[in-house]
Parts: sequence; structure tokens; C-alpha cells
Amino acid sequence: MDLGIKGKTALVCGASKGLGRGCAEALAAEGVNVVIVARNAGLLEQTAAELRQRYPVQVIAVAADITTEEGRASALQACPSPDILINNAGGPPPGDFRNWERDDWIKALDANMLTPIALIRSTVDGMMARGFGRIVNITSSAVKSPIDILGLSNGARSGLTGFVAGLARKTVAHNVTINNLLPGPFDTDRLNATLQAGASASGKALAQVRSERMAQNPAGRFGTAEEFGATCAFLCSRHAAFMTGQNVLLDGGAYPGTF
Repeated sequence: MDLGIKGKTALVCGASKGLGRGCAEALAAEGVNVVIVARNAGLLEQTAAELRQRYPVQVIAVAADITTEEGRASALQACPSPDILINNAGGPPPGDFRNWERDDWIKALDANMLTPIALIRSTVDGMMARGFGRIVNITSSAVKSPIDILGLSNGARSGLTGFVAGLARKTVAHNVTINNLLPGPFDTDRLNATLQAGASASGKALAQVRSERMAQNPAGRFGTAEEFGATCAFLCSRHAAFMTGQNVLLDGGAYPGTF
């Protein structure tokens, strides 16, 4: 299927590895020029070099912390008029809400709610004026099925979800869609760190904890960054123009609800 986005330009946040990289790679494979942003300059440049080698598109790397005003300014200087925006930032740490102070909440809101809103604000009017735009926010399956120890993430990402629900109905008439991708257990560094922590706490071998966690999922495995990226690329395509304000859950069937 031709996604109809060859020659477009995408700003992809958190793109040096994991799900962000999966999205950047899937878009590049469709002929989209990508501006990739991440904090780790070395890893980011390595990712950029690999994308340039594999795909005949322009790849610009911006080493910056997208959750800061300075970082967003650097990203937008490199990509002032993106056709596609992929919002992505690491989630806040787990814990007990009794131990979180105001600064913990503000940091979570800055990273997982206010940063994507700021980037949308900076880009959405230009998209509407040009008659094309695709915004995808990488959030979490916890938006659909909250996890008690991830209260900071539950709160901040749910706030973003509510904001998007209203705005997405205003932009779609201009062929600008805004959707959220909700990952469940994907085989990323973040998941591996969580599994390692579980192994250390339980005294079990990492391989055993990993196997047990996979067995708990109806699919019997973890998701891959490649299949996550493919879903993202479809949401960015011309074929998804009638799909907006949606929360697309990719979790191997772990969420047990009908709706």
C-alpha cells in the first residue's frame, strides 16, 4: 500500500531508540524526510547514520531535551514546518503517590502533557494552512487501563488525552488529524529495565522473569518497535484522514475490556 506521504517532513521526538526510532524508521521507509530528536547525542547520530544508509531521505539529528523550552526551540529551528509530528517522551518513574511532591507532578506534566501540547501549538496552524497534517502522540496503555504504581504517568498522559479529544475535532476539517498510540509491553530498554528490577527484587533470573511476563500476555510475546512504527506510519498516511481523536491500543490483547 502506498501511504501517500513520500516527500513529507516529520519531526520525531525520542527517536534515537525504541518506539520513537521505530516510528522514524517506518516513516523514512515511506519516503518521509525525518528530523529526529533525542538527548543522547552519540546514540542519536548513530541512528541518523543508519537511517541515511538505509533510506534515500533527508535525516537531520537534533540532540536536545524536548521537555525543555530550549530543546523544543532547537527542534523547531531544524523543522519549523513539519507535515507530521510524533510526540514522544520517556515516562516518569513508578512509585507511591504519598511520596510524590509537587515538583514530581510538575515534572511529569511538563514531559508527558505540556511538552506535546506546546509542540502541537507551534505546528498545528501551519499544518491546517497547508491542508495536511498528522500528529501522533505516543502515550501508554495505562491511559486505558491505569497501573497503580504509575500514577504520575496515568495523570499526565490522561490530561493530554483529554486535551487531544477536543482539539482533534477542530483540526480534521483541514485534513489535520491528531491521534494517540497506546503501547503495552514492547521489547524496549525501558521494559528491560523494569524486568531487571523485577528480577532483582524477586531473586529470579532475568530470563525467567522475561518468560513469565511474556506468558501473561495473550499474544505470548512482547511487541516490536517495527510493528509499532508501522501502525504509526499508517496513522500518518493519506488513508487515515477520517481517523482523528482516537486512542489506538497496541498491547497484544492484554486489555480485557470490550470498549
